[in-house]
Amino acid sequence: MDKIRMTTPLVEMDGDEMTRVIWQWIKEILIEPYVDLKTEYYDLGLERRNETDDRVTVESAEAALKYGVAVKCATITPNAARVKEYNLKEMWKSPNGTIRAIMDGTVFRAPILVKGIEPYIPTWKAPITIARHAYGDVYKNTEAKVPAGGRAELVITDAEGNETRQLIHDFKDSPGIVQGIHNLDASIKSFARCAFRYALDTKQTLWFASKDTISKTYDHRFKDIWAEIYENEFKTQFEEAGIEYFYTLIDDAVARVVRSEGGFIWACKNYDGDVMSDMLATAFGSLAMMTSVLVSPTGAYEYEAAHGTVQRHYYKHLKGEETSTNSVATIYAWTGAFRKRGELDGLPELCAFADRLERACVKTIEDGVMTGDLYLLSKLENKRKVSTRTFLEEIRARM
Repeated sequence: MDKIRMTTPLVEMDGDEMTRVIWQWIKEILIEPYVDLKTEYYDLGLERRNETDDRVTVESAEAALKYGVAVKCATITPNAARVKEYNLKEMWKSPNGTIRAIMDGTVFRAPILVKGIEPYIPTWKAPITIARHAYGDVYKNTEAKVPAGGRAELVITDAEGNETRQLIHDFKDSPGIVQGIHNLDASIKSFARCAFRYALDTKQTLWFASKDTISKTYDHRFKDIWAEIYENEFKTQFEEAGIEYFYTLIDDAVARVVRSEGGFIWACKNYDGDVMSDMLATAFGSLAMMTSVLVSPTGAYEYEAAHGTVQRHYYKHLKGEETSTNSVATIYAWTGAFRKRGELDGLPELCAFADRLERACVKTIEDGVMTGDLYLLSKLENKRKVSTRTFLEEIRARM
């Protein structure tokens, strides 16, 4: 057959460990036989990030803004153990955090539903999409240890050099720790507009939740900006579309989510979205069945799986042992990128290929062929666990 030809490249961001292995297998087995793949390649493996002093991460994000569509493999965010393991120059920051800051977008994560895998919450009948703010908070923090007898203050210097000071804590009796976080009105506005537009595009009700009763300046600023933008720019459109926007406290939102039927977008600040997306993924079945797309205010898209690099399976792979690693979310990162590239470039055949590959993934699982994590979850009677590579080959057989 003739391969589908691309006119504009995808920005391809390679990653680490087992997902890096799967990345190459997906291309070899499911993409390259059918698509004349055109990408601008960036190696975001930890070794390469270390060699370039993390410049390669910045360049990949800039390329995503330039070309409009990127697809990213899972990457390692190093801790102290990783610094030693990889002999790093320093403890490099999260590549996702760096990319999100440069693209200034919002992350939308939604579960992939298949027959035989039932949500842990029996009332959930439709996917719940998490909209996660992609800038600031703890991911751009400054933190320090404070010795006993120390004193921590919040100091703000205005443009004229005038200082205002607020006491954070007097550590006179015990050493401790202190953390400084920030956000920007411009980024909060981008977050709100991205979420409102996505809700209108998908015709879903939108929730936003924070903790403004406790954080009366920081979180309250989010609440006020969202309310202002909704009233001035989106209220009429929401009413015409028959969907709703409402704000509630994060703890109330959790209670509402648990007793809901799903089918809505839940917008969260950066840290809340990080935690809640993993909770939703697990409650719907598996973190490996969670899609993730970063949408910038300028309309650039970066697709990735919501999970990490599957370190334990990678060490088994290095020993020559067979693994059964779920590749579905990584496949959906590629299909999401192909579909968006096809939409932007007017290539319906590329969009159709993405749809066909996703249907093949779902059919494989619903036929009872699945990786180990899904095998333990599936309620299907006739099911079998297969290896990482065999699962990809089974998908190809259904293409």
